[in-house]
Amino acid sequence: MSIFFRRSPARRLTWHAPVLEALVVTALCAVLALLVNALRAEGLPLVQETEYQILVPCPETSGEVETLTGLNLTGAPTETLVLDARSRGAYESWHVPGARNVPYDYLEAVASATLRKLASSGAKRVVVYGDGENPDCGEHLAKELAGKGIRNVGFIVGGAPALTGDLPAGVRP
Repeated sequence: MSIFFRRSPARRLTWHAPVLEALVVTALCAVLALLVNALRAEGLPLVQETEYQILVPCPETSGEVETLTGLNLTGAPTETLVLDARSRGAYESWHVPGARNVPYDYLEAVASATLRKLASSGAKRVVVYGDGENPDCGEHLAKELAGKGIRNVGFIVGGAPALTGDLPAGVRP
């Protein structure tokens, strides 16, 4: 009776069995995936036919602008277009007489309708002032306008606070 019920010595578990099972499961999954892909009407290509475009160049909207230390409006008033790049609230509280408000947003490009209006103004030069902070919204707006084709663009270093010396007494930003 001891021959039929002989106890086998305890088998030691090795790393071979789990690795083999994992390889078999992986191979079966790969075969199943390839089979399903082959049966699909528009199966996924196994090899990419065109090159992936990894780096997409961003359009450079920054142009060269003239740095100005003050507001010098020499010539006819129609020759110079003054733009205030500050927020609507800051513009309404104070602005250079005759200045147009084009609030600059660091995340959004200037609207093409605004660019068309500025280009059709007939001005020979554009002067932009901002909040005078670092970074200055006026400087960034000026560079964006120049980068999009507006010519003779300058910005006032220091923004609206720098204009106090160029304004009549009692008029302050």
